[in-house]
Amino acid sequence: MKYYLVAGEASGDLHGANLMKALKERDADAEFRYFGGDLMQAEGGTLVKHYADMAFMGFVEVVMNLQTILKNLKTCKQDILSYQPDVLVLIDFPGFNLKIAEFAKQHGLLVCYYISPKVWAWNQKRVLKIKRVVDHLFCILPFEVQFYNEWGMDIDYVGNPLLDAVDAFKPDVDFRTTHKLTNQKIVALLPGSRKQEISRLLPDMIVAGQKFTGYALVIAGAPSFDADYYKQYMNGVDVPVIFNHTYDLLHNAAAALVASGTATLETALFDVPQVVLYKGNALTIGIAKMLVKVKFISLVNLIMDKLVVKELIQEDCNPEAIATELNKLLNNNTYRSDMLHNYDLLDERMGQPGASAKTASLIIKYASKK
Repeated sequence: MKYYLVAGEASGDLHGANLMKALKERDADAEFRYFGGDLMQAEGGTLVKHYADMAFMGFVEVVMNLQTILKNLKTCKQDILSYQPDVLVLIDFPGFNLKIAEFAKQHGLLVCYYISPKVWAWNQKRVLKIKRVVDHLFCILPFEVQFYNEWGMDIDYVGNPLLDAVDAFKPDVDFRTTHKLTNQKIVALLPGSRKQEISRLLPDMIVAGQKFTGYALVIAGAPSFDADYYKQYMNGVDVPVIFNHTYDLLHNAAAALVASGTATLETALFDVPQVVLYKGNALTIGIAKMLVKVKFISLVNLIMDKLVVKELIQEDCNPEAIATELNKLLNNNTYRSDMLHNYDLLDERMGQPGASAKTASLIIKYASKK
């Protein structure tokens, strides 16, 4: 069958690549065309648009880049119609993908949505639109099942695809040697995959991290940038940037400073104590405070429904506060062990790997019935 996938950020690229791999195992003649990234491209098919040209975070940032977003929407719609896929698979990225879903539904295409939009966080009435424009919704967070059921919507709960990615990971025994890292304990810096995240968070991460002599700071680089891009935010400090080896970095890390997003859950699955950071446009934050209905911003805390990892948001996200929290992660054994214990409980709640395989099987089943 012909599959058209749309992923608009780094996490979607990861999940899209694993889904493509699972689809190929079940459909040997699968053809792919997609909006995505390097990981999806490595699985074959045709990359139409890279997510690096699509990911804009926050209400104000979206308005400022509206012309680019509208152009991307037009390109995507035209390309889908030209390709005429057997099934359209939309991966997270709701601001963009729900518009694509509506368009595809109008043209009689089968619409599958992998990784539910976070409608439980704000504007819950968007569920009504999802019911109208999405044929099959695949959810990856345990609490989403009850939420959608309460809205009278049947969904498929497939488990979390990050478990697949972590389960498939094989540590590189030469990681430190290859990247010329010493035997010092590592503090991993994960400043996100968007320009706004990196520019706002990385300078504070480095200032805070420098306070801890005897530790090596290492940045997990996003594949859509190069090392020179990161240097402008390093405050003149030479910090290594390692690309395409984030899991190896986490495997070797003693603690991590992490931008809010999928990486917070990945860090927890690797049992790395962390502090979660978020800084946005002031107006964006103001709007979010009025609209968002959740107590936490990190997936770890949302899934556990309690404060497991510290969240430093906006004005609370500064070098002094980050350093205070990092000191607890590195030097307060009770604080550190409590977090690791909660990670064990998180593992139990997350369940077993297999989300990609389960989703692929369901997509093929639904598309075959069309």
